[in-house]
Order: sequence, then structure tokens, then C-alpha cells
Amino acid sequence: MNIYISGISGTGLGPLALIAKDAGLNVSGSDLSEGAISRELAEKNIDFAIGEQDGSFLQKQYDAGNVDWFVHTSALPKDHPELVLAEKLGLRISKRDELIAYLVEKQGLKMVAVAGTHGKTTTTSMIIWAALNLGLPISYLVGTTLPFAEAGHYDSESEFLIYEADEYDRNFLHFSPWLSVITTISYDHPDIYKTKLEYLQAFAKFESQSEQVIRGRELEGAAVENAETLDFSNKFHLAGKARRYDASLAMQAIFEMVEEADMVTAEKSLLADSGISYEGRTIDEDLIIEILDKFPGIGRRYERIADGVYSDYGHHPEEIAATIELALEDAELQKKKGVVAIYEPHQNTRQHEVKDGYKDAFVGISHLFWLPTYLVREDPNLSILQPEDLIANLSNKDIAEPAKPDDALVKKLQKYHDDGYLILLMTAGPADKWLRGVFHA
Repeated sequence: MNIYISGISGTGLGPLALIAKDAGLNVSGSDLSEGAISRELAEKNIDFAIGEQDGSFLQKQYDAGNVDWFVHTSALPKDHPELVLAEKLGLRISKRDELIAYLVEKQGLKMVAVAGTHGKTTTTSMIIWAALNLGLPISYLVGTTLPFAEAGHYDSESEFLIYEADEYDRNFLHFSPWLSVITTISYDHPDIYKTKLEYLQAFAKFESQSEQVIRGRELEGAAVENAETLDFSNKFHLAGKARRYDASLAMQAIFEMVEEADMVTAEKSLLADSGISYEGRTIDEDLIIEILDKFPGIGRRYERIADGVYSDYGHHPEEIAATIELALEDAELQKKKGVVAIYEPHQNTRQHEVKDGYKDAFVGISHLFWLPTYLVREDPNLSILQPEDLIANLSNKDIAEPAKPDDALVKKLQKYHDDGYLILLMTAGPADKWLRGVFHA
């Protein structure tokens, strides 16, 4: 099977390209600019082009007999040159879910799907971390970069596919997982789900399609009979209540997997050169807690980019509050004076839905720089909310000021950093790249 992936180097489709290649498929693709997975694609000898996606590279691959199936991101417009060409060539066309379902069926894998509005990337990564440390063969897909492994991998010895199941565009409803882990659910993606009820109903349907469910926090309207709600977060020592909560869910998933695999003791670690061995130890609660307490973190989730400087993907009030809590704990451990945050909202449509939720999201920090909203997939009928409009909803608005990612902000941040404050950026937009250019590890 020859797969061409449009948008191949980002964290959405890059890991899928990696696992497809590992599973024996011929993979190629393109992207407008280099993404987080570009290096890993090159290391796998996957042929991909970066630059204007005018259809010429797709045509070249097709002429060479390298394309049967065109896979694209949900964000690809209908008039995109590659999509138009794929239709003209009569290729099989789909989004990522169809290819994932194909791989699950082809390889006979049991899907362990992690879904939820918040925490799914971290929880998925924690399950991967624990499984690899235990020596449990797994295949997996996660929407981020991992400091300890590839972002996507197929192991021919595995019986499980661990997958970060995204609710955007109803992607997760294309699967019937062996095990689903639901983190937290709170209304999001108003461009897809027009009401909160519609959003909750999608999660309820996802749960009903799953053989078994581990659910985190209860939410009215999302419950089904085959779900169990447990929280063991008080057993962990990780910084941040949200991270301890994610570890609690990951632990429960791991126990289900090792029981299904009939594992009693840990095997040799599948992490290359990890330097840590749990081989021969009984797989019990103490061992899983020990492993998860050593979780090294992931890209763009409270990621350290320099001494005292962190970048996080949080762009929803509940995610922000959880990240702020983590940063405040960490700042205290590092003996910092406090936390100074930079926030770049994502999508104006979302801001109209969540603006009231910001009220107490930034409580506890010393200062907040609020950047203009990163605009993408917008409703032209909605007015663009400015930083001043959104700051007005804060209970501690006196600590916030509108800002732009320019030299003036750089000087202010550097002064705060030099004075001993922890610097935290929260964004799903281009401000991450900007901050990495300001501070270097």
C-alpha cells in the first residue's frame, strides 16, 4: 500500500507516517513548512517535500507508482491543489482516522484510546512511558514529540495500539476501542459542536463504542454503564495536581494492559539506553507509581526551553488553570519569586465561547502578558475579541496587560527572568517559536 500524507511533518499526521512506515507501508508526503516530526521522518527515510504544496510533488510520486491513498489533515481546504489533484487522479482520499482504522485491522491490534478535552496527550504519553519501561511491546500514536521515544511507532510483537483520540472533527467516533480512557470533558471546539449537549453526546457515543472505559472526572451527560471512575492521584509525587491526575489514569490503563498480556513481572526495558531497569520486578501499584513518578514530560506540555522558561500548549481556561497550578508549585521548588505568564489565545470563535471561563484561570501569578488571538478557521460573522476585551473578564485583571511579541516584550521578560521569576508561555500558536528564539537552553 502506497500512502501520501499532506501535512506530514506536524504532530497531527507525522506520528501516523512513522507508524505506517514501521508497519510496512510505503509512505511519502508534503508540508508547507517543517514541523516537529521532520527529523524523525528523515531518520525513517520517508520521502517528503517542504514548501509550496502546488501538486507537483504529489504528481511526481504518483507517476513513480508511489501513491494509492491520499491522507490529509482536517484543516485542508477543499480547493487545496493537492486535494484537487488527488480527486482528479482518482486516488482513495481520507483523513487520518480511516488509515488508523486500516492499520488496527490489518495488524490485529487492540486499541487503547485516550480521549478528553484536557490531559489526553500527557496521559497517552505516560501510558507509553510506563509500557516501554515495563518491556511491554506496544504500537502507539501521540500528538507531540517525546524526549524518550519516537512520536509514532509500530512494534510487530505488540497486541496494543495506544492512540491519542482527538474529538475534533469527530475523529474519535470512527473507532471502537478495546479500552478507552476519558480524562476530563468540558465544552470545546464550537466550530464543530454547536452546543455543549452536542459535545457531551459525542463523548457518550464514543464511550458506548468502547469495550471498556476508564473515566476520570464525572460529567453529567457523558456517563455509560461500562465506565468506572477512579482517582489515585494522591499516590503520586509529580508536580502539579493535573499531572498527578493524568498519572492516576495512566496507571489504571497499564494494569488493564498487563493483565490482558498476562504479564506478572517486568521484562527488559524497550527504551533504548534508558539506564534504568525494572526487569524481574513484580508489576504492582508501587512499581507503576515509581515509573510514572519518573515521567520526563513531553514536547509543548510544560516543556523546559531554557533555565526557568517553559512553554505549554494550554489554550482553554481549564488547561490554563491546571498549568498555572503546576508552574506555581514548580516555581516554589525552584525558589523563584513567582510566575510571569504570556498567553496567546487560539481561535477567535473559541474566545467567544470561553471568555467567561478565564475569570480565575490566572490566579496566583505575578504578571500576565496577553497577546492577540491566533486566528484560524474563523467565523467571519464574529467580531475579533481584543486582549483588552478578554482581560476584562479576569478577577485579577490588575496583573494583566495587552502585549505583542516584539522587542518591548522581550525586554520586560528578560528583566523578570533576571530578577528570578519563572517565565511561562501558554499557546497553541506561533508565539512558541518566537519565545524559543528569545530564550535558548
